Amino acid sequence: MRLKLVVALVSDDKTDVVVDAARDAGATGATIVTSARGEGLIPERTFLGLELETTRDIVMFLVVEPRARLILERISDAAHFDSEHGTGIAFQVDVEDAVGMITQLPTIYEELTPEI
Repeated sequence: MRLKLVVALVSDDKTDVVVDAARDAGATGATIVTSARGEGLIPERTFLGLELETTRDIVMFLVVEPRARLILERISDAAHFDSEHGTGIAFQVDVEDAVGMITQLPTIYEELTPEI
């Protein structure tokens, strides 16, 4: 089974929206790392000229390859990545191998059977 790791780096107020969108698109689980620091091309500044650090979450989904692109698109749409400045980004990476997914396999096979 070919797997992808979908990673979303999101503002913390978008985390639940991203997880819900990914689950609706077929993700069977999520790992969330909270309180990461991130900044874009131009660091945000407050009205006093101080740097404004926003809290980010790293949300990771290990998914089967046929679902990865749909999950990525749904995450982007739900969190408004392309229309709202600073909401986050998401990307996918090939996964060579993984263990520990035995409880998720029946659901994955059931959902993918019509597609294969």
